Amino acid sequence: MTDDRRPHDPVTRHPRPDFADQEQDHPGWTGPMDPPPDHGEDSYEGAGQLAGLAAVVTGGDSGIGRAVCLAFAREGADVLFTHLPEEADEARETARLIEQAGREAVAVVCDIREETECRALVERAVGAFGRIDVLVNNAAYQMAQPDGIEAITTEQFDRVMKTNLYGMFWLTRAALPHIPRGGCVVNTTSVQAYQPSPPLLDYAMTKSAIVAFTHGLAQMVAGRGIRVNAVAPGPVWTPLIPATMPDTAEFGKQSPLGRPAQPAEMAPAYVFLASPRSSYITGEIVNATGGTPLP
Repeated sequence: MTDDRRPHDPVTRHPRPDFADQEQDHPGWTGPMDPPPDHGEDSYEGAGQLAGLAAVVTGGDSGIGRAVCLAFAREGADVLFTHLPEEADEARETARLIEQAGREAVAVVCDIREETECRALVERAVGAFGRIDVLVNNAAYQMAQPDGIEAITTEQFDRVMKTNLYGMFWLTRAALPHIPRGGCVVNTTSVQAYQPSPPLLDYAMTKSAIVAFTHGLAQMVAGRGIRVNAVAPGPVWTPLIPATMPDTAEFGKQSPLGRPAQPAEMAPAYVFLASPRSSYITGEIVNATGGTPLP
């Protein structure tokens, strides 16, 4: 692990486009990506901010989810995370990173589009840890359609809505009775909630709804001592990009920093929102967009 604590130039710290154009089948895999995503394997240093906590992270097999799992573990949390059956190899790597940090890793196959699986997931977490201190609703689905709304099938629309909204709703509703005072929920929204890209119309709709869900639920559960916040990433280099977007060569170039984020650059925001250091912060959206201004 690097011990270089000098300031890093955010423009040049990580690879910049032009990337080689690349394409994968959904859900995408980390291994073939060029450049490889950075989840913080060699850079994230924990400081005990989440010591002894129990966390649930959806979509933890790769991308932002893996970076969050790694960071949480290095901060002292045990982590249960979800993945799809076809993501088993990716999930094994995430579990290895958690266990390497000396924490318990529980990888669960879960399709959050199914309410029964969401309830079973919460029961599994409570069985493993006795409670849920932090719920991170991160799993999402997108599929760019450059040909417009006519190309968005009802099947795709249903998948986007059920993955991004129904799953979040069902999991949160089931988890709240098991989140003690001082616990929290952290959702993943997106720059797309505020500045939707036309090819991602249905995805952007869900990310906007997550902002409203975060604001409303935070007020609803504040009296129970539970905080609810969200992170709004800009472009992030994850397997979802080559698996769902037609042109990856210049991905992230529109950011004021001129490049996409790496998953490792998102994880500290989740750690902060999950930690006691943010005890007076609820109902907020942390924008991590590389300089794109949001409301």
